[in-house]
Amino acid sequence: MINEQQVRELVGQLQDPFLHRTLQETGGIIEVSIKEEKEHVSVKLAIAKINNAEQMQLQMKVVDLLKEAGAKTVGIRFEELPAEKLEEFRGTATAAETQDLLSPLNNVQFISIASGKGGVGKSTVSVNLAVALARLGKKVGLIDADIYGFSVPDMMGIQKNPVVRGNSIIPVERFGVKVISMGFFVDQNAPVVWRGPMLGKVLDQFFRDVEWGDLDYLLLDLPPGTGDVALDVHQMLPHSKEVIVTTPHPTAAFVAARAGAMAIKTDHEILGVVENMSWFESKKTGEREYVFGEGGGPKLADELRTELLGQIPLGQPDWNEEDFAPSVYHEDHPTGQLYDEIARKVIDKETTDKPAENEGPVSPFDPRNQ
Repeated sequence: MINEQQVRELVGQLQDPFLHRTLQETGGIIEVSIKEEKEHVSVKLAIAKINNAEQMQLQMKVVDLLKEAGAKTVGIRFEELPAEKLEEFRGTATAAETQDLLSPLNNVQFISIASGKGGVGKSTVSVNLAVALARLGKKVGLIDADIYGFSVPDMMGIQKNPVVRGNSIIPVERFGVKVISMGFFVDQNAPVVWRGPMLGKVLDQFFRDVEWGDLDYLLLDLPPGTGDVALDVHQMLPHSKEVIVTTPHPTAAFVAARAGAMAIKTDHEILGVVENMSWFESKKTGEREYVFGEGGGPKLADELRTELLGQIPLGQPDWNEEDFAPSVYHEDHPTGQLYDEIARKVIDKETTDKPAENEGPVSPFDPRNQ
């Protein structure tokens, strides 16, 4: 029967699927247990990212390897390598490893823009936050991950399609933001009638096959709610922060709490809340009318134990036929200045805050309350 030392030597030769270094180099073999009478071997392994297809492939390799060496049955448990361990390898990562967006060694900051329901202006917030970050000198990408309800190309007034170069897709750049969307690959605004697994493959291509270059931030305009596509995105990303969009209406804020609970459940940090359509301001009198009520955004931020990043009034940008972008607020527009303030808060939180855990019961939808 194989002994513990042999198990460590054999399994230690296999590579962490994300770090591309052996488990011996990463210290990924946490525990080995052998029951000789049952010819059973149990191993506990730590890898850079768990609960994915790469983990399953590694699991099969470990089982095959140990059975070939004499074990009759094999048990495997996985956990994630601690953050400080990943930092050690990030400093020695190759260019190829750091350019893989889904690698834990990549320094790009993912920001997912989510909402509990449609119609609250989530895509408008995604587009304008991306443009505002670019105005502040950041290198920004934007994925329109709302596969069924894609709208980003039209909102930004994008008239051209991405270029395919070899095996890579070159994203379209507009207002300093690199953009990719399902809208680029659908003819005449046709509906998308694919099932979940096919959509997951498209999202994987958006991450792996698009030549994003060097980015500071990659924003994702998620579909509303907590369906398959949103869950796929949460599980794909090695790390992400999330902005929750709501309107002032109590029901919209109540439903948006579900999106916040999903972020918590998938170990993503909630960056803050943006309240959209907060009021309508009359150009003649300057008076504010609270068309959708008041208080939804602050209440949601309080429930999620996070910050209210900003409140955006009901309105529309100024545009002209030469520079048509029907949803983009420019920096000299009062609402554009509000988006710049939100972008500064995002940058400040990234540079000053340590990743914080969302502690305690934060809403009735928090899975930890069950």
